[in-house]
Amino acid sequence: MAAPGANPASPSHPRMPPRERILAVARELFYRRGIHAVGVDAIAEAAGTNKMTLYRHFASKDELVAACLRAFADQVTADWDAIAAAHPGDPKAELTAWLQHMGRWFIDEAGRGCALANAAVELPDPNHPARQVIREHKSAVRERLARLCRDAGLRDPEAVASQVFLVCEGARVASQSLGSDEPLTRVPVLLKDLVGEHAPHDEAAPGMRPEKVSPDLTAPIPDTLLQE
Repeated sequence: MAAPGANPASPSHPRMPPRERILAVARELFYRRGIHAVGVDAIAEAAGTNKMTLYRHFASKDELVAACLRAFADQVTADWDAIAAAHPGDPKAELTAWLQHMGRWFIDEAGRGCALANAAVELPDPNHPARQVIREHKSAVRERLARLCRDAGLRDPEAVASQVFLVCEGARVASQSLGSDEPLTRVPVLLKDLVGEHAPHDEAAPGMRPEKVSPDLTAPIPDTLLQE
């Protein structure tokens, strides 16, 4: 959703405080190369500092990983807050804008998927400090989505929130093996249809509610079906 972080080679890094510089570099390297593939030596060198300074700000690599994921989560929250601020008091418009935001994210060819989902795969230990960050953030996103669905008046908001959440999570993972091509290009329409299927019965919401075609039960059965 959010940009993965600053470029380690950015000329602005030397002017950043050491902790922020280390965090920005680690975010980018962990995201682009993977957590296990990047050591603290590489992070310190790219940040223009040394291991002693790194460990002064982060007690361990595990703590640094957790801090990076917390920064990713904070950016995701800030992105959603900006969407909400653009549609004050209008949960339907906020939900539509959020779905559009997610749809654009899935077809971004430069992306490396969700940093938190990637980290969850790399860090199987449930007691790793980063796992708590991942769990809390994912739970908060799902709860916020359910609350927004309720405020928007959707039928069965808990169910639609879970469906949208799971589609988004699955699409993030699929993007790592399939890129931004088919079927990822269908995700925006799929999300819109999922929400549209739960629109209030008495509400015709163009663009949010899919067309439903009632079958003609009086039509003759095609001969091709009778031959099967």
